Amino acid sequence: MMSKQELRIGLIGCGFMGRTHSNGYKRVPNFFPDLGYTPVLKAVCSRSEEKVKAFAEQWGYESYETDWRKLIERDDIDAVDICTPNNMHFEIAIAAAQAGKMVLCEKPLSRTLEEGKQMVEAVESAGVKNTVWYNYRRLPAVTLAKQIVDSGKLGKIFHYRTNFLQDWTINENLPQGGRAFWRMDAEAAGSGVTGDLLAHCIDLAMWLNGGIKDVSSVTEIFVKQRMHEETGKMEDVKIDDACIFHCHFDNGSLGLFESTRYARGHKALFTFEINGEKGSLRWDLHDLNRLEYFDNSDESTVRGWRSIHVTDGDQPYMNKWWVPGLSVGYEHSFIHQVADFLESVEKAEECHPTFRDAYETQKVCEAVISSAKNRRWEDTDVEWNNK
Repeated sequence: MMSKQELRIGLIGCGFMGRTHSNGYKRVPNFFPDLGYTPVLKAVCSRSEEKVKAFAEQWGYESYETDWRKLIERDDIDAVDICTPNNMHFEIAIAAAQAGKMVLCEKPLSRTLEEGKQMVEAVESAGVKNTVWYNYRRLPAVTLAKQIVDSGKLGKIFHYRTNFLQDWTINENLPQGGRAFWRMDAEAAGSGVTGDLLAHCIDLAMWLNGGIKDVSSVTEIFVKQRMHEETGKMEDVKIDDACIFHCHFDNGSLGLFESTRYARGHKALFTFEINGEKGSLRWDLHDLNRLEYFDNSDESTVRGWRSIHVTDGDQPYMNKWWVPGLSVGYEHSFIHQVADFLESVEKAEECHPTFRDAYETQKVCEAVISSAKNRRWEDTDVEWNNK
């Protein structure tokens, strides 16, 4: 058997994302046995000792901390994985980079472009490996879409349209802030659906179709005031409940984006469609193992949309899993990202999306928010921190 090097993980945050990442670390040695590195769950950190102790026992972490600074200071930690609310990304990532640790950060990279810029500077100045968990890139059907686009089979791209719809905030009595509802608090989240949901759409769009030049957007806050969980007072809501924007891509195509938490009946509807001169692609998270493909070069008598079931061994990632016809799920995207990160460590390569890649997504998010506020088109290639 090949000898493996250990990559000792320190996880900060033990909520939903902490679970998905931990599952990725635990499963990757079983299904990616050829990797030269294996993750070791060294320590997990959260402010609540009762909660973090239970999490450590459940997921097999060797130890736990209640102060993230102590975790970063430990000599037995190689990589710091940030699964905290957005307002903690900045300070933790910079401290981890300055301590010489590899840094993995949940999306979005930061609350603001200024925070993101300093985070990029910190990891690049320290020369530490870094990545951001835009996990949908690692779903096999989405990766296959990337391969088809890059092959030129679609020809010149004309349109990219995408949406991410949820309905969990349609309740005027929901509070904002606190541990459960920090995504509805501007101070903790930075923005609403723009940073939470549209950031995923933007990352995939730029990965598949290239850079975004400019945007024109509309946002809406449907419930103007909510009680703040920490103060008990009614306070103005400052995060966006819904956002739509259109844009120009660098390649000349047009983009149409929509996201909301007020689409009754949708828990996580995430789709994209790409239209080119020679063909089109479309994908739906609700049927995540299928990629729909239209090839205009097919004979006219049989020309039409085909549904590709992405489960075969010669399709992305699938040779690590089951026999053809058997599917993978949402959690596998995190396993794939862990595997790609470990391989990048072994090969001394970047693991995309890097902090710098995620900073480009942050530029678009900031332009979207500014456009809605100022009611005008906004370019994405400028510094938005002073807007």
